[in-house]
Amino acid sequence: MLMGKVIRNSGSKTVIVEVSRKIKHPVYKKYIVKKKKYVAHDENEQYGAGDKVNIIASPPISKTKRWRVTELLEKGKAE
Repeated sequence: MLMGKVIRNSGSKTVIVEVSRKIKHPVYKKYIVKKKKYVAHDENEQYGAGDKVNIIASPPISKTKRWRVTELLEKGKAE
């Protein structure tokens, strides 16, 4: 299970979720933020940009969708 932020509604029943994590650089010992985008399935089309959500791996839904949104953690600002 991963926690991330919805960055856009890509199409019908699809959202793009950006997951960021901090890692320590092996030589310089500074923390670096790594980000990765996941295409997730949103069955009821209820999540919008800015929402913090949990996603979980699932069997392939389409060519790029391998994740499902499970729950809303925090509602984003209405734009």
